[in-house]
Amino acid sequence: MTKSIIKLLDVVALTVDLPEYNLYRGQIGTVVELLADGAAFEVEFSDASGGLRLRNGSTYESVGLRPEQIMVLHFEPASPDSVLEMVTA
Repeated sequence: MTKSIIKLLDVVALTVDLPEYNLYRGQIGTVVELLADGAAFEVEFSDASGGLRLRNGSTYESVGLRPEQIMVLHFEPASPDSVLEMVTA
């Protein structure tokens, strides 16, 4: 599987449960800081803003995470050159 380079302001999803922070696999956050020369990332998790659930978009957790704990989410089609692999847990 092609690994994405994680950058500042990337939208990411947790790939692991972090019950000590009340965060669970699949929750979505934003990379707000690069740590240790890109070896770790500060990820901010915020409540929904707008839509059916009116919230104020405030941060409920900000956690330092390693690259293997998150995956970058993509909002455009993958390049036709990329090769997809099936990932099994």
